[in-house]
Amino acid sequence: MPRKQVRDQDGIYKRADSPYWWASLPRPGGGSARRSTGVPIAEDPEGLKATAVRAQWRAEGHVQKTGEGATFDDLLLVYLREVTDKMPVGRRYRIAARALFPHFTGRLLADIGAHEVRAYIAHRQAQGRQPGCINRELCLMSGAMRWARDELEWDIGNNPWRTRFLREPAPRTRFLSREEAAALLAAADGLQKAPHLGDYLRLMLATGLRPGEALGLTWDRVDLSRRIISFGVGDQKNGLAGTIPINDSARAALLSRARFRASHCPGSPWVFCDQKGDRFVTIRKGFWHACQVAGVADLHPHDLRRTCGSWLVQAGISIDRVSKLLRHGDVGLTAKVYAHLRPQDLETAAAALDRYELSRPVSRSAPGEVETPAAATAGQ
Repeated sequence: MPRKQVRDQDGIYKRADSPYWWASLPRPGGGSARRSTGVPIAEDPEGLKATAVRAQWRAEGHVQKTGEGATFDDLLLVYLREVTDKMPVGRRYRIAARALFPHFTGRLLADIGAHEVRAYIAHRQAQGRQPGCINRELCLMSGAMRWARDELEWDIGNNPWRTRFLREPAPRTRFLSREEAAALLAAADGLQKAPHLGDYLRLMLATGLRPGEALGLTWDRVDLSRRIISFGVGDQKNGLAGTIPINDSARAALLSRARFRASHCPGSPWVFCDQKGDRFVTIRKGFWHACQVAGVADLHPHDLRRTCGSWLVQAGISIDRVSKLLRHGDVGLTAKVYAHLRPQDLETAAAALDRYELSRPVSRSAPGEVETPAAATAGQ
């Protein structure tokens, strides 16, 4: 008597005689093969893990490698696990995937064309999502399609996501003046409920750390004797290892945190922690309060990093060196955000052309004769 199939769901199903999810896989020559995923139904009632296992099998060659019949789920679940989870921006891509899944789950890749992508963009715009957010979702799918074509050798046709990116607004340029920074630091130092905030602000302004990098900083990456902060591959956005220097202002902030640690929580690994040694997850509440007290408007925590870069450029530091200090992956990004702060560079560059004597030579006039434009051009 044939076994009873209880439910079919995107290629996975339950069997009455098995506690595991089973998967149906198309054979290269036609028909299908059925096998247990080994994922207990009790541990995965929605079948998400089982679906991921099935998708992984498809990618590894348990099914035809042409990609024929591949669904949105087949591709994205494998791509998230095999590629984006290893990227520094993996968390952002997982958030993007959560937005995409309700719209495209169960759809064949071959059925998702330009019209469907445009409809998705319009749907996200109607929800009030900004171009940068939507572009991240498009980038995830465009990258997944390219990866499937190049790495899995799937014949999936055109990539409808590749040319649909929206124009994003100009990058934010807000940074603190010296007077605003002094007022903000004074306000932060006066907050009894956030005694760490002043040190946090000083470290950010002195190093250009990203807000999350500062909150996630551990003492094993701080070398006060060599005056460097080290970054491993997974510690920063660009996914590269490296170091940044600790100047006197940053060192003073770190020493203040070291004294706090020695007094309250000597075993804590975190630079910014409470008296119990637990890491601060956010500084937003104290930050907004300090901004209000200081009378500083329209300021985000990330603007502290932008302030560091802006002050460096205004001090005459080259864009290339600023890019290295801020650890940008592309010096073009640094130039896009900060180059406008050095208009004198353009004046200097233009003046350098004067050495080539590009001006029209002055003709020699007879004694007492005044040269006129007509005389200068006579005979030409």
